[in-house]
Amino acid sequence: MDDELRAYERRFRRRGLPLFIEDFSASTNVFNRVVPLLGLSFLAQTLNALNLEWSTAGNIAAVAGGLAILLVALGLLNRARGRPLRSVPRTVGKAELALYVLVPALLPLIFGGQWRSSLVIVGANLLFLALIYAVLGLGLVAILRWVLGRLVSQLAGSLELIARAVPLLAIFALLSFTTQEMWQIFSSIDVAIFWTIIGLFVILGTSFLVVRIPREARLLEHEAKADDVPLKRRQRLNVGLVMFVSQAVQVLIVSLVIGIFFTIFGLLAIDETVRTEWIGSTGDVLFSFDLFGEQLEVTRQLLRVAIGLAAFSGFYFAIAMLTDSTYREEFLEELTSEMRDSFEARAEYLRLRAA
Repeated sequence: MDDELRAYERRFRRRGLPLFIEDFSASTNVFNRVVPLLGLSFLAQTLNALNLEWSTAGNIAAVAGGLAILLVALGLLNRARGRPLRSVPRTVGKAELALYVLVPALLPLIFGGQWRSSLVIVGANLLFLALIYAVLGLGLVAILRWVLGRLVSQLAGSLELIARAVPLLAIFALLSFTTQEMWQIFSSIDVAIFWTIIGLFVILGTSFLVVRIPREARLLEHEAKADDVPLKRRQRLNVGLVMFVSQAVQVLIVSLVIGIFFTIFGLLAIDETVRTEWIGSTGDVLFSFDLFGEQLEVTRQLLRVAIGLAAFSGFYFAIAMLTDSTYREEFLEELTSEMRDSFEARAEYLRLRAA
């Protein structure tokens, strides 16, 4: 029976549904598995004590002091947990995670009062732990593998949606691409502002994808006849993540295709004469080549405009995915048929555990 249970658990992990495993614990199933990695990363952060304004000898002393602080903090936690002072933690709980995030961030404050560096270290450590949890806990790699394995059929549904949504989008995008104002805007704004605008489109598009995920996860559970063994909240979250990644990959591919199209179109249609008239210069040429006797140039301004329109198109496509009832019915129907097998396996898995 144990072998059968482990087989079901491996099956859930391969399908990006590790939270279907009963008694799943972040400590046991995620962070305990990467104790060596966390330990190496923790010790490596003694370099956070470095201060570029100090001498070499001063920095060596600071790193040594930082290492002592980390080891003392770890030793105190071991004693508080009832472990030997110099032992390596085998179980990673909330206290160990808090130690990993906060104590290395104290070093820049202690050695030089670098509070901005401390905030960056806290954020970086949290992001690192979130990445570990996403990969090992939520099965992000397995979800991507599952989604990419079904990408062809999903793109077929996307193409039908594009066929319905593309007329208005194409008119807007083409007219915008060939306007002087669009090129002037993206040529003149600061790099940080440009990427902030792109990030805004990404955040808004993501929000539109996320807004209906909880409702659709419950609908998917109902359609897959899993009501007799209802999902727990975290398991429904896992199903929602599969749905989100599946849709997000489609949006990403559509955005990439549109960005590549406008890059090629601009390369062929927007020459240096037009660029000079629109932005007052020939632009920042990244590279050039000859085609049919013509000199074609890829400029930074062309890439900015293409990326901007690709981001907007992805945002528009995300809205279309949310509002097009036909697409959503087809998407949910396909996903339901794929997930029904997983729900049935979960029901059998729970019966085996209860036996």
